[in-house]
Amino acid sequence: MEENVWETVGRLARRFDAHDDDRGLDQAQQWTLQVLKIAEETGEASQAVIGARGTNPRKGNSHTWQDVHAEVADVIITGMVSLARMRPDDAEQYLQRQLAAKAAKFLPASAADRPSPGETA
Repeated sequence: MEENVWETVGRLARRFDAHDDDRGLDQAQQWTLQVLKIAEETGEASQAVIGARGTNPRKGNSHTWQDVHAEVADVIITGMVSLARMRPDDAEQYLQRQLAAKAAKFLPASAADRPSPGETA
């Protein structure tokens, strides 16, 4: 049976928690380093875009768009693991609520969600 995404993310989070616990890092240190890991992965995605576009004259076309896709996936995975480490009891539900809030803010309501002419909202 295939493990779902959040089960895998939870296992990764617990693995990194154990590693950092063994190193004697407190929770704030662990969370800080994990958020910095997001920045590191974002930098790698940026570097891949620069390489795919060939904008660094010294390196030329050093990456492909497939490399960019993989780096963006790393950013997402690292972000999910970060959230799971900070919110082990409700990371999935928290992300769902955050996504719903962002969608409500940025996506127009569908015709089915809008009041009919003459109706009040």
